[in-house]
Amino acid sequence: MSACPDIDPAAPLEYVINSASGSHDAHRKGEIIERALQAAGRRGTLHFSQPAELAQVAQQAAASACAERTAVVAVGGDGTLNTVAQAAHAAGCAMGVVPQGTFNYFARTHSIPGDPAEAARGLLGWTPQPVRVAAINERVFLVNASVGLYPDLLEDREAYKARFGRSRWVALWSAAATLLRAQRQLRLHIEQGSSVQDVSTLTLFVGNNRLQLEQLGVQPLVHPLSDAAQGLEDDCITAVMLRPIGMLSMLRLMLHGAMGTLGEAQSVRRFEFKHMVVRPTLAHGRRGVKVAFDGEVTRMRAPLDFRVLERPLYLLMPQAGRSDRIAE
Repeated sequence: MSACPDIDPAAPLEYVINSASGSHDAHRKGEIIERALQAAGRRGTLHFSQPAELAQVAQQAAASACAERTAVVAVGGDGTLNTVAQAAHAAGCAMGVVPQGTFNYFARTHSIPGDPAEAARGLLGWTPQPVRVAAINERVFLVNASVGLYPDLLEDREAYKARFGRSRWVALWSAAATLLRAQRQLRLHIEQGSSVQDVSTLTLFVGNNRLQLEQLGVQPLVHPLSDAAQGLEDDCITAVMLRPIGMLSMLRLMLHGAMGTLGEAQSVRRFEFKHMVVRPTLAHGRRGVKVAFDGEVTRMRAPLDFRVLERPLYLLMPQAGRSDRIAE
């Protein structure tokens, strides 16, 4: 395990703020940060960025954080947190989070307050602690990564939010509409060491967040913090596959999901792993596959390499936040 980054409290924290929601929202985010810094007598540099430049801004902020022995702080939703985590993990600096998303699974898992003002104040007194991260084709993900139906769910959710507003009810409504018209099947060749299998599925969902899995009713089979003496050897993530089913079975599946008992559904299969290579059967002439990670959708070239990364991300978090932390 890499050494925990040293934090100099006199150095200015590097804040990366996603200003995609508009100038008024970005201004409000900046005010929350500045009030917290002023109250604590600390300094910070605020980097406002549009989505197209977010990765570059995050990389520059992470490099500055390393040079100044400080942390880079992500201010935004899951996509912003993912982009900043990618930069922080690559640079080896500590990372802080001021959540602004809908579900905030990553922040909640690590006991980071959902209220932005409270989180902005709290991280000024927290210390870096190692948390597990995973990757798909070297792209870091904090909560989940998937192919098949789930990326379609995310794209439909964004379309519904643009039309009806951002809320959990809109997200759930759009998910139900997507599930009810789900028909496309994936044919996947899956390799896990010497184990090989060919499957047909509607989606392959890989979860790296115990809170989200528990809310779905897909309890991880291996506890990531089972025992400090076991270290990283038992540090696995959870794969969930949904076999092709009819309309009536899909309605029953939605009921299981709503009740948090998805893992009990006969159409759902799950397993734990540390490294898995997935080779989808693609249409002639296609080399890429639609992939979702932490709420973002893109195309990646096959095969897809899922793995738990050996090097953790060092997150500014309360001492009591233990879920998904790496045992040292």
